[in-house]
Amino acid sequence: MTLADTIAFLDREFPQMRAGGLYELVAVGPLTATMRMEFHEGHLRPGGTISGPAMMALADYALYAAILSNIGPVGLAVTTSLTFNFLRKPGPTALVAEARLMKLGRRLAVGEVAITAPDSDDRVCHATGTYSIPPER
Repeated sequence: MTLADTIAFLDREFPQMRAGGLYELVAVGPLTATMRMEFHEGHLRPGGTISGPAMMALADYALYAAILSNIGPVGLAVTTSLTFNFLRKPGPTALVAEARLMKLGRRLAVGEVAITAPDSDDRVCHATGTYSIPPER
């Protein structure tokens, strides 16, 4: 699916991703997707850093978008596993997730996500995820 097709599908079938206008899918490509999470004070944890759950949501959304943009509008592709390595404390800033699929099969997709601040190449989080793709009917 194109970027516009993927955004339209997500807006229709998964509107909670766009709640508050914080998440924006900015690019899709062969086995990839890029998503941006705007800064919101609600994402901060004590110490002034972006919380783990906010980064987890960003990574999950980015991988889901990468999968959908490559297999089409399969809303029931679901997360089965996510693993996170928090590498640095991100300050109060927007974050960018670069998702890349390592395997895209008929029933499973496996990918990784690098999360950085927009003005840095230093990763703040590395995530890997597995998604179940429903059989065609």
